[in-house]
Amino acid sequence: MSTPALHSRLPAVGTTVFTRMSQLAAAHGAINLGQGFPDFDPDPRLVELVTDAMRAGHNQYPPMAGVPALRAAIGAKLGRLYGRAYDVDGEITVTAGASQAIQSAILCSVHPGDEVIIIEPAYDCYAPAVALAGGVTVPVTMRLGADGYSVPWDRVAAAVTPRTRMIVVNSPHNPTGAILRAADLDALAAIVAETEILVLSDEVYEHMVFDGAEHASVARHPVLAERAFLVSSFGKTFHVTGWKLGYVAAPAALMAEFRKVHQYNVFCVNAPMQHALAAYMADPAPYLGLPAFYQRKRDLFRAGLGGTRFELLPADGTYFQCVRYGAISGLPEAAFAQWLTVEAGVAAIPVSAFHSAPTESGIVRFCFAKTDTTLEAALERLRRL
Repeated sequence: MSTPALHSRLPAVGTTVFTRMSQLAAAHGAINLGQGFPDFDPDPRLVELVTDAMRAGHNQYPPMAGVPALRAAIGAKLGRLYGRAYDVDGEITVTAGASQAIQSAILCSVHPGDEVIIIEPAYDCYAPAVALAGGVTVPVTMRLGADGYSVPWDRVAAAVTPRTRMIVVNSPHNPTGAILRAADLDALAAIVAETEILVLSDEVYEHMVFDGAEHASVARHPVLAERAFLVSSFGKTFHVTGWKLGYVAAPAALMAEFRKVHQYNVFCVNAPMQHALAAYMADPAPYLGLPAFYQRKRDLFRAGLGGTRFELLPADGTYFQCVRYGAISGLPEAAFAQWLTVEAGVAAIPVSAFHSAPTESGIVRFCFAKTDTTLEAALERLRRL
């Protein structure tokens, strides 16, 4: 007897670099600045609200689209911050994290042979979702200049063909820390206007934009909002990545198709946590204060790196800092990240892992969503290099 052979739907996919680097960090006692998660607890009040919700009996299936009070809180936030009035009944769905939202948005939109433009370096869940839908990923590489990474909209426009179904954008951007601005939204709108191209906007770091800049959400732009799936994450915003809760907002016609996939993908998501988040969001201070909270950590980390041989790239958003390491080593990025973890005791992620084809730029990504104690300990090790 033997196990039948299985023809893989994702033959090129293995264990993610984030898992591998976290495992390597744990095995060698390294400080993990690789995988993007906080090492500090959320607001105790939010945890208490979950307990309250459980005790109040919110322990059975919630509505498929999400608890109404939470969808109302999301709608109020989007309207207040970005000026777009999403209908909370037909245009907002609570998801099992942003990754499920992204996959469901792609699966409901992309058919075999459709092309999806993905701007690289890119978070690693986009392309597999396109592959599962039978689509074709069309990568466009970001420009890297003195001012950091930027989207080459001329190259994006040149990549559009009659088969283009969707363009995926991500701002604030993982892994580079770059952000889109109003002119970028205009450039994207000029490309998709008068077409049937959809936009998937990954905005999970929407509240981590620094130096007084404004988050350029697709919800702000009428042309884009009418054709976009906007995705965000409670895990990123409220320091609870393990809760795996997010949401998607989209026009009613798009959302109707999204929910067809969503209801058979997960159907619904954690009920007591939804009720807790709805109550917690009555006070906007926690997410409105997030830019200052993470900017202070960014500045602390950048100041500490100033005493090392790493070369800092701009970090305008997210909780990631990219650095060049050419003054320290000539190793390829994956090998350097492994060496850094094992020999220096600090884990990072090679930016090459965010590309669909082998690409070397001599850059790794650190996560600074850590306690000051963790960051100072990591910086002490990095200064020895």
